[in-house]
Amino acid sequence: MELIAAAACCSVIVSILLKYFKTKGFDVFQMIAWNYLSASILCFYWFKTDITHVSLSQTPWWLIFILAVLLPSIFLCLAKSLQYAGILKTEIAQRLAVILSLLAAYFIFGEQFSHLKLIGVVLGIVAILAIIFGQATEHSNKSINLKSALFLFSVWAGYAIIDVLLKYSSSLGLQFAVTLNLTFIAAFVLSIIYLAVTQPHWQPKNIFMGLILGGLNFANIALYVKAHMVFKETPAIVFAGMNILVVILGVLSGVVLFKERLKGYTWLGLVSGIVAVLCLARAMM
Repeated sequence: MELIAAAACCSVIVSILLKYFKTKGFDVFQMIAWNYLSASILCFYWFKTDITHVSLSQTPWWLIFILAVLLPSIFLCLAKSLQYAGILKTEIAQRLAVILSLLAAYFIFGEQFSHLKLIGVVLGIVAILAIIFGQATEHSNKSINLKSALFLFSVWAGYAIIDVLLKYSSSLGLQFAVTLNLTFIAAFVLSIIYLAVTQPHWQPKNIFMGLILGGLNFANIALYVKAHMVFKETPAIVFAGMNILVVILGVLSGVVLFKERLKGYTWLGLVSGIVAVLCLARAMM
C-alpha cells in the first residue's frame, strides 16, 4: 500500500504546486513544457527503454502525435481548472474520468458490464454532474463560474480520452514504456516549438520548476505501474486505493491549504464519487 499512497501523494502534490506557482507569477505552460523533458529522461532510465530499435513502419506515429498534443493541452486545462474551480473539485473530476473510460470499454471494446459496475458508472456520472453544476451556480460571477465548469469538464473528458488512447495502444501490442517514452519526447518537442513561437523569453525559474514537476509527474506514473506489478492478482486494490486516496488528499489540501469550502453539490459529488469507485473496485474483483 506504500506504493499506492506515494503515487497518490505525487499526483496531489503536482496539483498543489501548479495552483501555488500560478499565484506566484510562474508561467504555467513553460513549466508544463519542461516537465516533459525530465519525465522523458526518468522514463528512459526507470523502464530501461530501448528506443534505438523502434520500427518506423510498425509504430503508430499518429497515436503518439495525438497523445503528445493532448498531454500538454490537458495539463494546461488542469492548471486552469485548479485556478478557477479549486483543487478538490479538480481532483474529483480527474479521478472520475474513469467513468468515461468504462463507457468506452463497453461501447468500443465490447466489455460486459455487471450490475455493480453499472451502479458505479451511474453514481460516477451523478458525482461529476453535481460538481460541475455546483461550480457553475455557486457564486454570482457567472462568467468565471461557466469558465471553471468548462475547465472541469475538459479535465474529466480529456483524461478519459487519453486513457482510452493508451488502452488502444496497448491492444496493438506496443510496449508500454516505449510508447510512453516517445510520447513524452514528442510532447516536449511540440511544447518547446510552441513556446519558441509564442513566448521567445523564457525564465529560468519556470524551467527549474518544470523539471521538478516532471519528476513528480513521472513518479506518479512509475509508482502506479509498480503497484500494479506488486498487486497483479488484485488490480482492484490499486484502482480503488489510488482513486480514493487522491480524492481524499485533494479535498483535504483544498480545505486546509487553500481554504476551499465544501458546499451542497460538492458534498454530493464527493460522496457519490467515493461510492462509485468502491462499486467499480468491487466489480473488478
